[in-house]
Amino acid sequence: MLQPAETLSTPDIRSSVVIDLNLLRFRLSSNLEEFPARSYFTHFADDNTPVDFELRCFDIDHDTVDISSIRRLVDTTVRAKRFTKGYYRGPYFGDPVYLITRDRVFYVFGRSLEKIVWPYFVKYLLSVYAAENSYLDLKAGGFVLAGGGTLLFGQTGGGKSVFLAQACMAGAQFLTNTHTLVKGSVAYAVPAAMRVRRDVCFSELIDRHELPRHIEEGEYISSPEVLFEQPAADATPVRNIVIVNTRPEAPSGFSRVDPDTALPFLEQFGLGVTTYGLKDDLIAHFDYDLQRYAKHYTSMKVNLSHLCGNARCYVSNVNMMDVRVRASVLSTLSASDS
Repeated sequence: MLQPAETLSTPDIRSSVVIDLNLLRFRLSSNLEEFPARSYFTHFADDNTPVDFELRCFDIDHDTVDISSIRRLVDTTVRAKRFTKGYYRGPYFGDPVYLITRDRVFYVFGRSLEKIVWPYFVKYLLSVYAAENSYLDLKAGGFVLAGGGTLLFGQTGGGKSVFLAQACMAGAQFLTNTHTLVKGSVAYAVPAAMRVRRDVCFSELIDRHELPRHIEEGEYISSPEVLFEQPAADATPVRNIVIVNTRPEAPSGFSRVDPDTALPFLEQFGLGVTTYGLKDDLIAHFDYDLQRYAKHYTSMKVNLSHLCGNARCYVSNVNMMDVRVRASVLSTLSASDS
């Protein structure tokens, strides 16, 4: 969103890196010599690589910043107004943040800005990139078995990370952890660090690889390539969709469902714009043009319906840490159609 051409005075940039998210690249810069947000990412491009966006983050405790002057230039969007109140997205909040957008460069002023890069900006940039390039932006993990890829969907805490980790530990090739861009029937990875906590699934991996602690309390961090000791995939045709709904108190099972059953869940828990609450951001990106927004949203739903219709859809409530159960599930996912 283009802002009035007023002079914007910023502190010096002391660190800068090009983040490679496979299809999308953006420059992440800061007035800090070591910006903690870099730890969320695992793939980096050469400094001269063209980028789709640029994010410049300025810690106002590190340099003197005239906040009164910055306030006059802050975006007028719903998101920018929420930022100034310390509300970032969903459960994420903190100190006030001041956002100024100049074309495809985002100037962000505040404290502990690493807490906003992954929770908000990565999701927003993926959503905008998808809208501009006719991709589906999905909240989904994924892995590759013989015959094609499997995308994992589910509610927060539903067991997606455990399902993904156990599949990869059993030989599946890691694709992506939380974000996926899809065009047609092909899913493209969004490479990022995996953040794990000590539990029955990840404690052994944390100790085996001596994983470092992350900036979030109780979290450890690793690249998937280190965690699963194999290269990750960049893209794969989607053969299976699994809705992971792990509920120990409910009857266990791994069952096939028709696309019309899977689709409503994926619309609410899979589409990035819905799952991450980005509707205000997207309509602002379209300059509040209702027809453009409606066209894009309709296209997302149609493409998601086609994705479901062309894949085998399953609902899972199983213990993937049980070797026999895991083998049975992966055999089903890799089996050819009868």
